[in-house]
Amino acid sequence: MGLFTAMEISGSGMTAERLRLDVIASNLANAETTRTPQGGPYRRRLVVMAPRYGGSFRSVLEAFRRGAGGYVPAGTRVVGIIADPSPFKTRYDPHHPDAGPDGYVRYPNVEVVQEMVDLITATRAYEANATALAAFKTMFQKALELGRR
Repeated sequence: MGLFTAMEISGSGMTAERLRLDVIASNLANAETTRTPQGGPYRRRLVVMAPRYGGSFRSVLEAFRRGAGGYVPAGTRVVGIIADPSPFKTRYDPHHPDAGPDGYVRYPNVEVVQEMVDLITATRAYEANATALAAFKTMFQKALELGRR
């Protein structure tokens, strides 16, 4: 694995986690939104990630020889953003403008505590990738210094 491949892996992780942070922020901002342009309450969104594969033909052959199926991990990619299918929360509030005939209001399926946990894990994953990127940069600088001597 080359230096730039290592940087691409960390960079792809940082990009994916930044998008995840944006989606979590949107979920938190809409935790009480009972009416959306699509109709009904806001539905929590989730980011789906998958490994990104790559590498040279030689590295793919080597991975295949080792029994890895010819796949060489080369970072993370976002497959999509999906709506959480869990049911909406309901609360009795007959005076709310979005209350149904029975007096219940449907609220988003966003759990603030779960979003905060997701926020912390996404932040820590972003920081880990940033630290790895800084380590690669330092190693590269040290290698250049050795080459000058």
